Amino acid sequence: MIRDPGPAWAPLFSRFDRAQGQLKAQIRHALVQALDAGVLQPGTKLPSGRQLAALLDVARITIVEVYQQLVDQGYLVARERSGIFVAPPAASLPAPIPAADGGDEGWEQRFAIRPGRAVNLYKPHDWQRYRYPFLFGELDPALFPAAEWRDAVKVASSKGAIQSWSVDMIDADDRLLIEQLCQNVLPRRAIWAAPEEVMVTLGAQQALYFLLRLFAGPGTVVGVEDPGYPDSRRMAQLQTRHLRHIAVDAEGAVPDAAFAACDLVLLTPGHHSPTSVVMSPERRREVMHLARARGIILVEDDYDADLFAEGAPMPPLRATDPERRVIHVGSFSKTLSPGLRLGFVVAPRPVISELRALRRLSMRHPPSNNQRAMASFIALGHYRSHLRRVDAALAQRAQLMDRLLPQHLAGCRWQRGAGASSVWVTGPDTLDARRLAEAARHHGVLMEPGEAFFAEPGQGRNSFRLGFSSLATERIEDGLARLAAAGPFAPELSPTCAMRQQETPQPLQTAAE
Repeated sequence: MIRDPGPAWAPLFSRFDRAQGQLKAQIRHALVQALDAGVLQPGTKLPSGRQLAALLDVARITIVEVYQQLVDQGYLVARERSGIFVAPPAASLPAPIPAADGGDEGWEQRFAIRPGRAVNLYKPHDWQRYRYPFLFGELDPALFPAAEWRDAVKVASSKGAIQSWSVDMIDADDRLLIEQLCQNVLPRRAIWAAPEEVMVTLGAQQALYFLLRLFAGPGTVVGVEDPGYPDSRRMAQLQTRHLRHIAVDAEGAVPDAAFAACDLVLLTPGHHSPTSVVMSPERRREVMHLARARGIILVEDDYDADLFAEGAPMPPLRATDPERRVIHVGSFSKTLSPGLRLGFVVAPRPVISELRALRRLSMRHPPSNNQRAMASFIALGHYRSHLRRVDAALAQRAQLMDRLLPQHLAGCRWQRGAGASSVWVTGPDTLDARRLAEAARHHGVLMEPGEAFFAEPGQGRNSFRLGFSSLATERIEDGLARLAAAGPFAPELSPTCAMRQQETPQPLQTAAE
């Protein structure tokens, strides 16, 4: 505990970084953290503004303003001609109750479900520390429109806006965000919907969970793609005993007998997860015909729509569905930020009504301040200009990946659907992608082994996904070279052979085969 504010002050600011900006916020955070943790005891004298400014190499006025804020809030007290001191505690906290021995035992027998036992995708929480994160679903921090987002947050923080979104909205959403979705976001996907047909969710993930909760009971036959998004499969397994694995080939999900037996099917036709295959027009017509004939509800997870344009545009299934049997799920996670946690559902009015009632039981509604900030971001034109910048950056990276893959991952097959921000790679039969991922990690390279996407253990052991939205363009070539160095890849193929492999994707082998 610090009683003499002399040489012990520097460690309190060990995380202070001038390059990050927001100097006052960093200094304030360090002081408040030390005060709350009891590192600074009541009555401790703080350095003068001049002393602390010299220690941190900041302007004296910066320290003075931080001190004044903490004095105003009761953390510190100013004594005339004496200096700044830690304020006495307002009240003593109760002593903590020591935990009993074995407090973690016995819980496993009480669990009704065990979602924690599932095999998850390989994505470290500290992925940004790695220099070559070929991860799907993350956006290069340099592409985030920081200034424009601050502008939108500022608009959403006006007095009038706060009065609008700070109330309990029960099961409603921010009116302006729904309006922007209907007028500026969905029409880009050739979808026109009334406000009563749209609901905001905490990303596409929550939308899928709510839809399965609403439509799937123990006897409902639910179809999921195989390979496919692992969390969709797990969520379905929590709801029904009748799960069907839908085969996938080079044209997308196959409308076969397993598909026809389903009551509800989860699809990723825009870019199949994880292979990025775009469902062909002929396959889309077959799927829609079968759904109408069998009364199948289709849930379309269009998770990365609007990310970047490449080739002829392919409208979502919902845009070609006059009978409204397709429920459309979208998200801002891939286009703006996964941490924002904002998605949406487009469905018939009765479905949205029940979804709102279900959402109210779990969390009422997504944070209204984030909804209003997102609405302002779109309304001010920032979203559209951001998409143009991302489009240009990802198009450049896609061309680079297409050119470099034959050089660095020779002996592999790969495919990337038009407009996809990831590549699906299938290596030699002897390749163990999990071991490759571990070896690559020691070279600063992150990639996603493919086994987790398959229903049957052992399937896809020689496959992996490389996302390229998460790392800077200038790091791609070195990253691929380091990945190649970590794995047992064959000598370089001829450009002709490599191009032929890329242009003619091989059918995907699934458990259904």
